[in-house]
Amino acid sequence: MRSFSFPSSLLLSSNFCSNVLSLTSSFTPHNLQTQTTSLIQNQINQEADMDYEFDLQEHNSDTIPDLFASENDHMPSQNFPNSSKHTDFYFTFRHKAISRFLQVQYSCNLDPFIPYLAINYLDRFVSKCDIPQGKPWVSRLVEVSCLSLAAKMKNTPFSYCDFQRGEGFVFDVQTVRKMELLILNILDWRMRSITPFSFLHFFLSSLELNDRPFTQALRNRASDIIFNAHNEIKFVEFNPSIIAASAVLSTCHELLPLKFPSFKASLSSFQYVNKESLFKCFNFMQEMIENERLDTMSCTRTPVSVLDHRPTRFESENTISDVATTTTYPSVSWAAEKRDSKRRRLTGTFCSENMFKLSHHVQQC
Repeated sequence: MRSFSFPSSLLLSSNFCSNVLSLTSSFTPHNLQTQTTSLIQNQINQEADMDYEFDLQEHNSDTIPDLFASENDHMPSQNFPNSSKHTDFYFTFRHKAISRFLQVQYSCNLDPFIPYLAINYLDRFVSKCDIPQGKPWVSRLVEVSCLSLAAKMKNTPFSYCDFQRGEGFVFDVQTVRKMELLILNILDWRMRSITPFSFLHFFLSSLELNDRPFTQALRNRASDIIFNAHNEIKFVEFNPSIIAASAVLSTCHELLPLKFPSFKASLSSFQYVNKESLFKCFNFMQEMIENERLDTMSCTRTPVSVLDHRPTRFESENTISDVATTTTYPSVSWAAEKRDSKRRRLTGTFCSENMFKLSHHVQQC
């Protein structure tokens, strides 16, 4: 097990290290954790509650244009998806990070929106800040810090699990706090991310369906698609609203095939929706869904296999009518699960409050 602090002599890259040091120069080792936590808490207090359930609720009609106008501020930089210098490195880095985030989610019974949010931070941060590719411990530190920030934004008390009990990097609290500050600064403190879930109710309501249980079933399936799409790097280029609209369109294609042409025309005609991007994203989703169908249903449901196949809430249902009447609604079940998790002590091996662990195979730094 390797323990790391954040020494200035161990240069990552000149800009990367100088950013960290300049951001934390006013903090002493004694008050770094307290002041950083206070800054983050102030950010939480200034913004509305970002519970996943609230993201699914109806937005005031006056706020919809603001969401569309601001969504680009919560995305990776525009040239990032096509940047050749990031392609190979970040594809591998991102895939491993998602696997570890999901391991923590399952080990610690976390709200699934926490790893989702951590991936959003990761994408945005890496698109704007070069990460040294020859220092694997830096990648681990960025992962830990993104997950830590996501948990804080969800007001979730959290101790990192030693989920593999293997050799790995160990970061002290001060090191994690410094990286958190760098991430916050690079992201301009925009931590309440605008996600596809922010637009989901808007697009679903535009379908004007009168069957409430069936509408909820559509919402559940669209949510599954959005979570699955977030695991694939090819969706990084699309705006959250486009991903939401494509997920709703894909759901209609599955569950309401007869009405699909009219829904497609309706969604693509919105003034805020780029038709070309919508159809491109929709085609990607169709490929993703088809690949899921081809996956073996007997695969072991582990965090790693989830990257290739995330089981939906509809696999055990035989008809659409069964789905509409028996589907467990996420806004209810996840809220209940979250309340229950607060009442019970999570099982497993936990790291101490003063250390953050993320297991991996030891590599030379």
